[in-house]
Order: sequence, then structure tokens, then C-alpha cells
Amino acid sequence: MGLLEYRQHKADCQRKQQERATKIASLPATYSYPLTPQERTILGKPIQELVQDVQNNITNPVDILRTYGKVTLKAHEKTNCATEILFPEAEAWASKECNLKGPLAGIPVSLKDSIQVAGFDITVGFSTHTGKPYAKDGPMVRLLKDAGAVPFVKTNLPTTLLSFESTNDVWGRTTNPHNTDYSPGGSTGGESALLAFGGSRIGIGSDVAGSVRVPAHFSGCYSIRCSTGRWPKMGMNTAMPGQEAIPSVFSPMARTLNDLTYFTRSLIQCKPWEYDYTVHPLEWRQSIEDEYKDRKVMRVGVMRTDGVVDPSPACARALSLVADALRAEGHEVFDVSPPSPYEALKLASHLLLSDGGQTFMSFFRSGEWNDLGAAVMVRYMRLPRFVKTLHYWWVKYIRRDAIWAGLIKDWSPKSAYEYWALVGKREAYKATFYDWWDAQGAGETAMDVMLVPPNATPAVPHGGMHDAVSSCGYTFLFNLLDYSAGVLPVTHVDASKDALPSAFALGNLNGIAQGAYKHYDATKMAGLPVGVQVVGRRLQEEKVLAVMQRCEDALDRHSGPYELLDID
Repeated sequence: MGLLEYRQHKADCQRKQQERATKIASLPATYSYPLTPQERTILGKPIQELVQDVQNNITNPVDILRTYGKVTLKAHEKTNCATEILFPEAEAWASKECNLKGPLAGIPVSLKDSIQVAGFDITVGFSTHTGKPYAKDGPMVRLLKDAGAVPFVKTNLPTTLLSFESTNDVWGRTTNPHNTDYSPGGSTGGESALLAFGGSRIGIGSDVAGSVRVPAHFSGCYSIRCSTGRWPKMGMNTAMPGQEAIPSVFSPMARTLNDLTYFTRSLIQCKPWEYDYTVHPLEWRQSIEDEYKDRKVMRVGVMRTDGVVDPSPACARALSLVADALRAEGHEVFDVSPPSPYEALKLASHLLLSDGGQTFMSFFRSGEWNDLGAAVMVRYMRLPRFVKTLHYWWVKYIRRDAIWAGLIKDWSPKSAYEYWALVGKREAYKATFYDWWDAQGAGETAMDVMLVPPNATPAVPHGGMHDAVSSCGYTFLFNLLDYSAGVLPVTHVDASKDALPSAFALGNLNGIAQGAYKHYDATKMAGLPVGVQVVGRRLQEEKVLAVMQRCEDALDRHSGPYELLDID
């Protein structure tokens, strides 16, 4: 059975890759022509201008689609970011199905592979899901088309959706457009690679532990993790169906902040709750967006470290650039120490893997490749309890590493009794954090947002998640809390400015930090993007996006704008 299953796995992977290659080879010749001056003009326009051009019959939506299709093919050639190529179907949708009077008229939108599109598989990187096309569009795709948008490509991810890399046997490995030796992030890594390269302006991904925010940080684009209930959830597939302890949230990504805000606002104004029962009937609150665009003095807390893995020099520098720019604009910027982010990391990790990884492992076929980080978690989960107990004692009492020991303690599948206890602790932690935020001030003295690193390091090299799998606390914290959190690119790694101090010693760090720093090398990483995370409280997307704009404007004035990759 194992050999037969392995052969079927290999055959299905080869078939899907051949389908993709054949689809690309059979595209109209126009997709292979060099970009024209008119197309370069299209590429330079923000989406609201393109919408106006479409609605005023200045630009044909098919011309926009073919322009971005050309760049997508270049991006895919360099990074292997695409899974399903939808271009021919998208041309038909643009003419027959998409509402060209809508707020997104004619705008191509790229989709994470896990989103349901009629006539196409949702493989989520598993070969067992191939050859099973969906009969109809999911709510997200119907909403997009009704808003006028044109889904045109699906993008790569890791099989488990539990990695900051994006590799699987079905579609292969996606690379970072800035440096192909490094990951573009995950699990929405195909999207971030495509957006950063310039093959799309708008994309949709999902986030359960940082999966739209870390890719934005690794690749140099923009994203916001929406709170649960603000964005459609149904019509998707996942590696962990039924996992609700740390809900996965589908959320937008973009090449520019202006596009991210316009897109998020437009989709919510289209009343997604009429398409998906999980969405709160919460209108876009333009008054909040306007208030924070104009507020004279904001109070901004800066979380310099989570107490588990101090941010690398590159990430610390990016955080300081934003904090200093806001302070120079007259805003009140101050350091904060939230209640134990380490406790949140432990709770979130045990809750997310409370089934022992059994659900996502059930989709693997014999011989199918697993993400190296996810494999580490499952392998440790399956060790005999007495072995794990001995290891815990060794880590805590011999190595004297209380941080690492605390995370691996009781790392095993949970009974319903144990799971409920963890949920109770989760809710208690959320209440503690809520009270702590309130304690930072009230009324005009309230803390408006926090600035936080998106990750301890810039992008990891391929295979780096084997070591860095537990270093996700800077994003995972806000999944546990269900807070709105956005990421904007700030700078690039500088070999000189971001080098580790001469006194740095890996052996002096706890086990989690050692895994994160094992691959940190400012010389090798030079040129990789570095971002900053802007965090609001639950359901504060309007505020977070407005403050992200204030941060970007302040950076432009005081340290210079972030430089996007040029579109070839």
C-alpha cells in the first residue's frame, strides 16, 4: 500500500505541475510580449485610479488583467509563486461575471491556493486534494466578482499552513524575490512573493500565527490581519479543518498601503455578511479612519521585546526608525511591557496543536514531504511521555533553560479536559491583556496602538524553519488576542548597521532564541526587507490602517520612503 500510494502521490504532483506548465504555454501570445508604455502606465496606477479608468471606459479590464498577467509570469519564473493559472477564465469573468460598476471594477486579485474558485482544485499543497475541482465559487470569490474584482491566479503555501516557508511536493518551493536563497514567508508566501515582485497589487491570504504578516515582513509588501468576523471565512480549505482554538483569519495583502486601505474599505462596504454567515454586520466606520488620519497627537506604545527572543539588530533598527519618526512628528511614543507574551506563546502553541497534529498529518500520503518545522513539532509530540519527561528535566535543570523547558512541557495531544482548561487560561489571559491596555490611559491619554516587530529576524533561508519553528511569538500573540494588526515594510537589511555585536554568543540564548538566531547573518541577508507591525485592539481595522499611513508618512519625511522592487 505504501509504495502504491507513493507512486500515486508522485503521479498527482507531476500531473498538477504539468497542468500548470501547459496552461502557461497555451496562453495567448500577448502574455509573452514585452511591456508596452501603456502597460507600464497601468502598473504605476493605484487601484482606485484604475477603477475610475475602467468605469469611464478609458481602460479595458482585460488590458489590466493581461498587464498584470505578464508580470505574474515573470514573478513565477523567478520565485515559483503561482499554483493555478486562471488567466483565460479571468478574461471571460471580466467580460461576463464581474460587476464593472463596483468599487473594484476590473482590478485583478490574486488568491492564496486555499480559496475556493469554481472549476479549480484547492490542494493546500497535498496531493490527495488534486483532481477535485470545486463546482462553484466560494463566498469570497462571489463577493470579489460582485465588487468588480477579477480573480486571476492562485498562489503557493506550505502543506501544513504552519510555517513561515512556502514549500510542498505538489507545487514546489517558492523563493523570496529579493534573494532566492531565502523564504518569502508563509503560509501566504506565494502571495507575498507575487506582490513584492509587482505581479499583483491586491491579494488575499490567511493568518493563524502570522501567515499574512510575516510574509509581508519577509518579502516587503503590506498586510493586515483582520479580527475574526470582519472578513469572510467560508469557501476555503485548510490543513486543520475544525481547529477553532486559534482561528485562522482570511485577510488582505497589497503591494502598497494605499491599495491595502482602499481594498479593505471597499470589500467591507460591500457587506460581506450578506455572503458569509460568519461575518459580523459591522459597517466600515469611516469616521474612525478619518479621526486617526488627522489626530494631532497619538499615543503609541512600543514593545521592544517579547521577552523570549529579542529582535535582531535589523528588526530593532526598523522599529526604532518608526518610533523616532512618529516622535519627531510630535506624537507621544513610549516603551511598554505587556503581560507575559511568553505565556501567550505557550497557550497559543498548545491550543493550536491540541490534536497532536493528527488532523493535518491525516492528509499526507506515503513519502510526501512535510515542512521541516511542522515535522519537528509532530515528531516531538509523538515521543513516548517518559522520553519527553527526561528531556524536559535535562533542558530545565541541566541546561537551565526555563524558557525552552516551559514551552515543551506537556507537549502532547490534549484530552477534552485538558483542552477546556487551556481555553479557560486563554480567556483569562485575554482579559488580563485587555485590562493592561486600559491601564495605559483613558480618553485622550489612552494608548492608541502598539508598534511591535513582526518577527525576531528578517526572512529565514530555505529549511530555516527546522530551527526557527517556535520563534513566532511577535505575531502569534495577536492571533491569541484576536487583535487587528498590520505590517508595513520600513527598510532593508544593512550588512554593516545590522551586524551582530562582537560579544554575541548563540550559546547564551534560550532554545527558542537559538533557533531564531542560528540563521541570522546580516551580510548574507543584506537587501532583504524589514517591516514593523502596527497593532490595535479587536475589530479596529480602520484605526490600524490609518495609523499605518501616519507611520509611512512620518518615515517618508524623516528617514526616507521604503523602496519597492522595480517591475522589470
